[in-house]
Amino acid sequence: IAFALGVLYLLGDKVPLSLKLFLTALAIADDLGAVLVIAIFYSTDIQVNMLLLGGVFFVIMLVANRLGVRHPLVYAILGIGGLWTCFLLSGVHATIAAVLAAFTIPVTVKVKDYEYSNEMERSIKQFKDSDTNDLPIVTPEQLHIIEHIRDVSMKALTPLQQLEHAMHPVVLFLIMPIFALSNAGVHLGEGVSSLLLQPVTLGVFFGLLLGKVVGVVGSVWLIVRLGIAPFPEGMNTKNLWGLGFLTGIGFTMSLFVTGLAFTDDSFVTMAKIGILSASLLAGIIGYVILRRTV
Repeated sequence: IAFALGVLYLLGDKVPLSLKLFLTALAIADDLGAVLVIAIFYSTDIQVNMLLLGGVFFVIMLVANRLGVRHPLVYAILGIGGLWTCFLLSGVHATIAAVLAAFTIPVTVKVKDYEYSNEMERSIKQFKDSDTNDLPIVTPEQLHIIEHIRDVSMKALTPLQQLEHAMHPVVLFLIMPIFALSNAGVHLGEGVSSLLLQPVTLGVFFGLLLGKVVGVVGSVWLIVRLGIAPFPEGMNTKNLWGLGFLTGIGFTMSLFVTGLAFTDDSFVTMAKIGILSASLLAGIIGYVILRRTV
């Protein structure tokens, strides 16, 4: 997602917002599809008792949601210590547990945006009108107002949004770089030229470069022709081809599946060469097409 959007943003303000939103939504759906593939095809020696226990934790999280429990720590403890751990021990790939846990975290607010705006105006006015003590610390009255602002602000955010905002810098600047550095390395020895024509390399290469394009463009074209949904505003068929190639930039999930699919180091190397080559070429082709069509 990050690389595809990065290429899109190289085109600047010429790219309609609808294209950026479409690519983001498409990339997220694509990643969820990859998670399902992992869960279905890379789960081995399933322990039914642990899977059922994981289901119990999942139900508890759903009930907590319905009861109005909103503290992110509750869902973090139940999701990681309960649901994720049980799926890990059950033999079903734990990635699916993270997706299930995300569905249980509340996405509603207690204070609507207009209510929040009105409450902030009142609180700020109260703070301005309150007595000051000309000291580095605030008065008890000011402290009460600040705490009220903090409480209302928390109620104006969804717990899922709070977690996503808190985790974003950790994922972006720590987890993703570590994953990339530990998984993307390819040893380029004397026989690298022969690896380029191996079935694994070619399969992964064309799967990303052509398979993604055919899947994305074909599916969207079919949906539009059947009248299920129209093109997003500002988007046309030529744009779609460019976005289709950008979806061929496979990195994190492709490397993740590679590590699960192959145990032979040579096959892993072939797959990585296919991923990196296809991603580079797909990014260039997508950029050129969009540059000429937006």
